Amino acid sequence: MTLSIEDKIELHELAARYGDVIDDRDWAALDTVFTDDAVFEVVDLVKMEGLAGIKDYMENEGRHPLAHLITNIHVRESEGQVNLLSRGIYPIISREERPGHRVLYGSYYDQVVKTPAGWRIRNRVFSLKRSDSPFRD
Repeated sequence: MTLSIEDKIELHELAARYGDVIDDRDWAALDTVFTDDAVFEVVDLVKMEGLAGIKDYMENEGRHPLAHLITNIHVRESEGQVNLLSRGIYPIISREERPGHRVLYGSYYDQVVKTPAGWRIRNRVFSLKRSDSPFRD
């Protein structure tokens, strides 16, 4: 598969859209990010299965930072598979008794597929520790 410029733009927007959906707490809009059969693993925390499971976790159990700033987005194509790699920067409220915030960062490793509705994430792994992508060749 050779990705067009339009595909690459849509994939960059997919990564950014996830951050906006979560920051807006617009759980219904997760349909525009994930496939129905998606799997989303947050390393050492949780593995969510299916779009309904992802929505339920995000709405009822998830602890979310003040914002998702998605950056360093790039696409890898290999043998018919498309992977989307990105980094996130997340300001969070400091747990200390002084004013201010802390900042966390992490990496998203996504397997993506083109659906009739556009590009969607089928498999996502998020890790606070930078590591080799579980989807690299």
